[in-house]
Amino acid sequence: MSGETLRFLRPASLVLRRYSRSLWFGLRVIRGSNLDVELTWVESRPLIDRINVLPEPETPMIATPPPISVQLYSLRESAATDFAGVLRRLGDVGFVGVELAGFNNLTPSEFAGVAKDSGLVVSSAHLGDLRADALNAALDDLQAIGCDTVAAAYLPPENFADENAVLRSAEILNAANEIARSRGMTFGYHNHWWEFTTLADGQTAYAHLYDQLDPSVFAELDLYWATVGGVDPKDVIAALGDRVRLLHVKDGPADDPKSSMVAVGSGSVDIAGVLGASSTVSWHVVELDRCDTDMFSAIADSYRFLTGAGLSRGRV
Repeated sequence: MSGETLRFLRPASLVLRRYSRSLWFGLRVIRGSNLDVELTWVESRPLIDRINVLPEPETPMIATPPPISVQLYSLRESAATDFAGVLRRLGDVGFVGVELAGFNNLTPSEFAGVAKDSGLVVSSAHLGDLRADALNAALDDLQAIGCDTVAAAYLPPENFADENAVLRSAEILNAANEIARSRGMTFGYHNHWWEFTTLADGQTAYAHLYDQLDPSVFAELDLYWATVGGVDPKDVIAALGDRVRLLHVKDGPADDPKSSMVAVGSGSVDIAGVLGASSTVSWHVVELDRCDTDMFSAIADSYRFLTGAGLSRGRV
């Protein structure tokens, strides 16, 4: 049935998923009193039995979607042996940028060359060791490739056990921020679930942290971990406003930190609602810490969901 079309009319927006890993289609959406969705098959396949239709999201598609990046930690196993190949594959998918978590087997110069050839820019980078000497060495490498936005990947759970621990965490992050700012860079913090522990006064450790941080420290809000931590990420965005500069976008059951994640759009998280809650985020960064399926396929499916739904902007 190569070249045939299927047409659906429905007075609500649709999100359509591909039928199988080998079935591809072109999607045309015309908005009016009804929604006209035309699928054009690009290879001969038997007539499909069904098309999965997701309900209309409460939040409409974003008027000007932020570009889409991917946290390279997601692909750490492949990157450890063929980092250049990983970058080329991500470029082929259509990602605009990547968020670094180290250079693996490449020098900064080699990385920059492969990324450029793959059509990728560096949206941001994660930092581990925040001690001054190690931090400055990491920032040297990142500035050499033109990266000016960095985030602390995490601080451990004990750093958020009570208000005094949070105060010490804020001091660590503020010191790192001063080093980054002195070099013309922007510094932020990436959360996990433990920052949303409720402290004695009824506020979360995360809320206390941002009360203590310098206003120039931005939030890289991991919407999945926030959900696992028991808060609504839309509320966090409302509280922090334009301090939320980057969003880590991931999906899954959001029931337990040990649960495997799934391709964005196929889990339980209100992806459209959260992404639509902020008009000031500069990047959507896909990250899957672990999943039970092929990781690259899940990352690519996440890209197709986010860009196909008009939530994020791809390169192709």
